[in-house]
Amino acid sequence: MSNHRSRRSFIGHAAAGFSTLALSRLAQAQPATEPPPRTSLIEHAVAAPVRIEVNARPIPHFAPRDGSRARFGSLEYRSGLVLTSAHRGFGGLSGFRFLDTKGERFLAISDQGTWFTGAIRYSGRSMTGLDDVEAAPVLNAEGRPITEKRLWYDTESLARDGSLVYVGLERVNQIMRFDFSKGGIRARGEVLQTPPAVRKLPYNKGLEALVFVPTGQPLAGSLIALSEGGFDADGNLIGFLIGGPTPGQFSIRRTDQQFISDAVLLPSGDLLILERKFSWFTGIDIRIRAIPLKSIAPGAVVDGPVLFKADLGHEIDNMEGIDAHVTADGETVLTLVSDDNFSLLQRTLLLQFALVE
Repeated sequence: MSNHRSRRSFIGHAAAGFSTLALSRLAQAQPATEPPPRTSLIEHAVAAPVRIEVNARPIPHFAPRDGSRARFGSLEYRSGLVLTSAHRGFGGLSGFRFLDTKGERFLAISDQGTWFTGAIRYSGRSMTGLDDVEAAPVLNAEGRPITEKRLWYDTESLARDGSLVYVGLERVNQIMRFDFSKGGIRARGEVLQTPPAVRKLPYNKGLEALVFVPTGQPLAGSLIALSEGGFDADGNLIGFLIGGPTPGQFSIRRTDQQFISDAVLLPSGDLLILERKFSWFTGIDIRIRAIPLKSIAPGAVVDGPVLFKADLGHEIDNMEGIDAHVTADGETVLTLVSDDNFSLLQRTLLLQFALVE
């Protein structure tokens, strides 16, 4: 069987894999008279900071059947990597943010309550590997791993405001805030006060994307929180403005049965929303939509054009994280990361595209 056909077969089962995993976790999470030890529930969480080696294999073409093609909608493919590691805690990457303006130093989080930090290595415009990767447990206010508390592990979303880092926990629909000036990934987190409606989001379809709005943009000082699959009365996806000048709830028009997986705010004022869907007939596909930040307000229903689509004919997986940086030449580069759910049937991918329109 060809490598491409094997990959298609693998991805065809991938969504089923993460679907099955979700059911398995749900079954594990049912109340018991005597809860089992945390290590049996959070299998891939790390217990203490540790340096790890991550191997990278290049992805030369985003569309394997058409190696000459580089343009995909409004994006142009730059490079991609398949990431692997012998460390059992590596994987499940659900949030990704750069720590510098060069697109090198990064912060990522797994859905098992683990931080990852390191640097992307480049050759020209192409990624070639990761350096100085360190993993560490996400800590609570007492300095203990958050995974010691039942259901406090599904860390799906990540936002940054300077040294302040925000993390959304999907199972319990809570947001934690960390001050990285106090120890970096060893910082202790505090639970952020959120609107009551956040806590009412559906189980395992809750907070999936967080974006902090910086000074100079509309809604500056707001934390935008987007649900993966929380619906309003009209079937649109629910979002929240937390803090800032106009806190409140809004909706994102849902089309093509897509679910939100992450978002990033561009300097231009567009909120790019990464979305995905799964079908037993067509498998996984993803897209990126652009929502004008100025259209977001309490009570609003917002929408915007689709900039990019990809399906099983492309090198994708369960894409869950997106961030952006602007190069010295003024080029906006998007970086996407996938959550492999610690499954042998899925991959951890790191992809980069230039926004050309």
